[in-house]
Amino acid sequence: MRTVDLSPLYRSFIGFDHLASLMDAAARTDKQPSFPPYNIEALDKDKYRITMAVAGFSDNELTIESENNTLKVTGEKAEKGETQERKFIHQGIAERNFERKFQLGDHVKVLGADLANGLLSIDLEREIPEALKPRKIEIGSGNLLEGK
Repeated sequence: MRTVDLSPLYRSFIGFDHLASLMDAAARTDKQPSFPPYNIEALDKDKYRITMAVAGFSDNELTIESENNTLKVTGEKAEKGETQERKFIHQGIAERNFERKFQLGDHVKVLGADLANGLLSIDLEREIPEALKPRKIEIGSGNLLEGK
């Protein structure tokens, strides 16, 4: 695989070091496992939904945590006290523990989660603070240097 040198970004863009660090970290990290499969969809301009296929997991076996712009979904199967070992002819349903992390953008918060029919849906919304929203500056006819 070809590597990309991101050091020019650090020299050329003032204040974008966080973005360059994220790109650098994404290029260096190992590939995430493909289990469980998931979809990410845009519901509206600032609303998103992550849907994960978690067949065989109940809501008490799933944990969702949001910290420092990272959303972590963990599934841990409860230990069953079965003394008899199950014998599969074919096992296509994965019943293994998992941890899946998603990097969230700034000001993205988790609204809630729902588990139905083996699908875990997590709703997200980006809420930009008023101070960061664009605002229109009116052009006045007064002279600012006069002090009036």
